[in-house]
Amino acid sequence: MTDLPISPYPALLVGLPILMATLSLFFRTRGEAIVGIIGSLLTAGLALIAFVEVTKMGTVIHILGGWEPPLGILLRMDPLASVFIGMTAVVGVFISLYAWRYFPAQEATNGRLPLFWPLWLFLWAGLNGLFLSNDLFNLFVTLEVIGISAVALAVLSGKSPALSAGLRYLLAAITGSMAYLFGVALIYGSTGTLDLKLLSQVLEPGTTTSFALLVITLGLMIKMAGFPFHFWLPPAHSSAPAPVSALLSALVVKGAFYILLRLWMEVFGVSLTYAAGQLIGLAGAIAVIWGSWQAFMQTRLKLIVAHSSVAQLGYLLMIFPLIILAPGVTADSADWLSPVWTAGIYQVLAHAFAKASFFLSAGIIIMALGHDRIESLRDLVGHMRITALAIGLAGVSLIGLPPSGGFMAKWMLLKGIFLSGQWWWAPVVLTGSLLSAGYIFMLLRLAFAPSREKAPFRPVPKKLEVYALLLALGSFLIVLPADSLVQFLESSEIFGSGIETILEGGINGND
Repeated sequence: MTDLPISPYPALLVGLPILMATLSLFFRTRGEAIVGIIGSLLTAGLALIAFVEVTKMGTVIHILGGWEPPLGILLRMDPLASVFIGMTAVVGVFISLYAWRYFPAQEATNGRLPLFWPLWLFLWAGLNGLFLSNDLFNLFVTLEVIGISAVALAVLSGKSPALSAGLRYLLAAITGSMAYLFGVALIYGSTGTLDLKLLSQVLEPGTTTSFALLVITLGLMIKMAGFPFHFWLPPAHSSAPAPVSALLSALVVKGAFYILLRLWMEVFGVSLTYAAGQLIGLAGAIAVIWGSWQAFMQTRLKLIVAHSSVAQLGYLLMIFPLIILAPGVTADSADWLSPVWTAGIYQVLAHAFAKASFFLSAGIIIMALGHDRIESLRDLVGHMRITALAIGLAGVSLIGLPPSGGFMAKWMLLKGIFLSGQWWWAPVVLTGSLLSAGYIFMLLRLAFAPSREKAPFRPVPKKLEVYALLLALGSFLIVLPADSLVQFLESSEIFGSGIETILEGGINGND
């Protein structure tokens, strides 16, 4: 690990947003927003520079204080981490630009939602720290930073529904954290180390390891609102201000998924079983159907988008059974792992862009109408064409129609399903897409339908509509560098570790 190139960027990606968040606390509303938007732009620029460095040099590290693991803290930026950091930067900077215009334009708040900018920058630092962390305890610390910041952002409006949803979110976050920490304690007690690289070498199969994997997975499932622990997500996301809803759905829930993916493929291969993979896949399959159906039944736009998030996260859980061999099955090559890997990453990217665009568009509609009841979306095309286009493009990606990133994700997922021989997941993917088409086309039908009465659409800053549209377009543009991005991701150590473990028989139902 210490033979890898040393870079200052991993430390700066965590330190810069913390510095700017702290600095913004010394200013009042206008000054706080100025420092916040400057911090967002600087952090995004730094993330993109770091991404370019990884494409040229490969994995880079930074050793804090000069103390190497297991005594010190090592930050590792590999291709997988750099993609997540880059995604956070691009989506985050558009949400920041939106928030810069959104809050002052809100008459009800008079532009005075205190602490949005410092909380958002602390959240951004936590996300970057999570993607860069290389040991289980630092992952816990970053999870807590993200959780506390996210809950505080969710209740910023101070309204009763937001406070109630925020309390539910807080209790879920605490429960997930405690489960994760209990598993970490078990691992440390049995191995004496928390470093991911060292754990992959010394972890032995056994009851302690299996139980630790169980509670850590449950904790992370709660954090990412995986079925059946999704109860906190729809009220928390739908009652928050539009920029916050976008942050929670597009970015925050991806942190727990990132950890789960790393631990399953890089650390816990010795304890994974076929049954465990199928159980996670079943939870994902139910989430796809249940979340999509619940979205179809809602009458408020933000609740539709929030329940849709439950379904879209279900697709992410469905990749886990595909990395585990069935009992009695051996593999000469893991040819299905590449499309599964591609499906998971593209689902993360497509969902981040599309869902951020959807929530920002919902915020624009609330600003124009004062509410988000879908019946009032009639003749939206005639009044707010850019917003209607953003909703349409984001919806196409959520359905999985070509040439969107959502199509790339679902197509690769189906390919991985059939190559791995686990055909029974295919009907779930197709049914989920049909249900998604149901609620998306319902919204578009209303948007094109003539209004029964003159709708009181108030003027909205055009830049807000443009930011939402650009994010929706992003869910299509991510397909353009697909070949290069997939090759870049497959150079990641985690992908190589996954293939090696499968071929060695570590991840199979025979254990």
